[in-house]
Amino acid sequence: MIISTNKKLVVGLEVGTTKVVTLVGEILIDNTIKIIGIGICKSKGIDKGRINNLDTVVSCIKESVHQAEIMANCNITSVYLALSSKYINCQNEIGIVPISEDEVTEEDIENVIHTAKSVKILNEHHILHVIPQEYSIDQQSGIKNPIGLSGIRMQVRVHLITCHQNIAKNIIKAVETCNIKVDQVIFSGLASSKSVLTEEECKLGVCMIDIGGGTIDFTTYIDGFIQDSQVIPYAGNIVTKDISYAFSKSYNDSEIIKINYGSLLKSSIESSNNIEFSEKHQNAFKNIQLDIVSEVIESRYNELLTLINNRILYIQNQLYKEGRKHQLSSGIVLTGGASTISLINKCAEKVFQNKVRIAKPINISGLTENITEPHYSTVVGLLHYGKESYLQSKNIKKESSFLEKWFKQINNWFKKEF
Repeated sequence: MIISTNKKLVVGLEVGTTKVVTLVGEILIDNTIKIIGIGICKSKGIDKGRINNLDTVVSCIKESVHQAEIMANCNITSVYLALSSKYINCQNEIGIVPISEDEVTEEDIENVIHTAKSVKILNEHHILHVIPQEYSIDQQSGIKNPIGLSGIRMQVRVHLITCHQNIAKNIIKAVETCNIKVDQVIFSGLASSKSVLTEEECKLGVCMIDIGGGTIDFTTYIDGFIQDSQVIPYAGNIVTKDISYAFSKSYNDSEIIKINYGSLLKSSIESSNNIEFSEKHQNAFKNIQLDIVSEVIESRYNELLTLINNRILYIQNQLYKEGRKHQLSSGIVLTGGASTISLINKCAEKVFQNKVRIAKPINISGLTENITEPHYSTVVGLLHYGKESYLQSKNIKKESSFLEKWFKQINNWFKKEF
């Protein structure tokens, strides 16, 4: 969070496999976010959330942040940082405590959540997020906010997201080396969900799939609560490598084929269609058959989407056995840079047997021309997280100020009386 010329600013930083993006957002008086600064740099020294060259990553972060600072005319001192890695893990846990007074207080909620997260997690992991799914008081379940309700015993279901501590430490170190504080590390899948999903979709049941360059992050929401979050350490880059292998082309040339000419669903392309490259690429490529390119791309995407579908079916089966809601009535939401490839929605509909939409970031204004694309869902979601944290701290300060004023008045009254 940055305060500059009385503006309430929040900054998101995504250090991805393909790009490093910094966004500066201003929290307006109506609590919406206006984008006022953007910095984008090609990513180097990091792959699938794992740093392999710290100096190079630091250099990329500095460049991205500097661009955003110039555009926003501010000095960035802290950021909300996205994290995606194959070392992300999730688990659902339950906590139970007796209600201390006649009705539930903030202290009761803190105690029950503490109980739920005091469980064994993977070795060398630490907790990134503790997300309450639902509360139950005695026999009443499905409670979102139990404050003030009466009962004897309270239970909470929570979703824990953990990460290997060294992965998180290294990315934080890279940011702090740039003299920038990390306000919070946020799982990329949660950030993207904040950016592209509506409350109604989460209520009806939806799976958000963010297909990036190095990883696929996906989160499943049912009945308004997050039920599952996962990372697959393969994404758009592996498709590029498949093309490179199939046609004996360089990685960069294969990326151009994928972006400009790749389309899914081999059946939609006539085998006689060839790729005719501009003069710049003719010597490198000659002619490449579209149907073979499509076959390579479709095969890999089918494999990746099937892995996700298997996980969704597993979670749904678990919920069904527990007698809980399990349908994904809002279907599948795809986002991320590698979700923009032609006809991916038709391929996804075949795999998931459900409706599919390609999602862009929502609920933002300002410099949106370049960032209202699926590529920027994660970093926009970081701004939404930052806004919520700011508003939360603002409310706490208000309550604290009110209590201080109240105690002062009581104290003055006692002095007058005695």
